[in-house]
Amino acid sequence: MTETLLDSGPLVAFYSTRDRHHNWAFANFSALPPPLLTCEAVLSEACFLVGRDGGAPAAILKAVRHGIIQVAFDLETEAAALESLMERYSDAPMSLADACLVRLSELHRDCRVFTLNSHFFRYRRNARQLIPLLAPW
Repeated sequence: MTETLLDSGPLVAFYSTRDRHHNWAFANFSALPPPLLTCEAVLSEACFLVGRDGGAPAAILKAVRHGIIQVAFDLETEAAALESLMERYSDAPMSLADACLVRLSELHRDCRVFTLNSHFFRYRRNARQLIPLLAPW
């Protein structure tokens, strides 16, 4: 079964009804089987952005508590790989959340990244492989 790696964009769009991608995010969240895999950096970004938009960031943590979203990443274990990715894409620059998702895509071979971030068109897993995406474009 293809695993879904969750980026902050769809998460923010789901919890922010004013977001232009809210309907797309809502439809996809409803159709995707849990758990959606992610990392703490994505959750931190999403909680900040949802709160800034007047939403309830605690709702994101509730989804984690209920197993809809699963943190499937150990930053300390993967620090060297993340450092390498961030150095490779230093001209972008690559965020920690993006690096974590690229690394997760390397660790979970049969996956796709659920994202609104066009940088994922540029990023490659295992140096040369396209990363499968679930995106509105």
